[in-house]
Amino acid sequence: MTEFADVAQRYIAAWNETDPQSRADRVAALWAADGSYVDPLADVRGREAVAALIAGVQDQFPGFVFRLAGDVDGHHRQARFSWELGPDEGPAPVAGSDVVTLDDDGRITSVLGFLDRVPA
Repeated sequence: MTEFADVAQRYIAAWNETDPQSRADRVAALWAADGSYVDPLADVRGREAVAALIAGVQDQFPGFVFRLAGDVDGHHRQARFSWELGPDEGPAPVAGSDVVTLDDDGRITSVLGFLDRVPA
């Protein structure tokens, strides 16, 4: 598995972690201290804010899980991948793509998120 695929898998695992302390631990291991996340609905910076954002999305979509949708592509400390959010089985009503930038230690410094499909 490439470094970029590993980061994407760990990223999805952080978004799926429902235990608050485990989620905070996953975010701390993956994000740089001042790492940011920006999409059309959110703009946060710092590990605590990222963990809180994830908790908010889980509250908004209870029982849904994130999964990678396709291959992870990366170069020069940046990666892009698509994902889906939905029930364990069946079609996912939410889908998007993220571009992740990494620091020299392999931690996320920024995520630029795009929402490709959202419920009305």
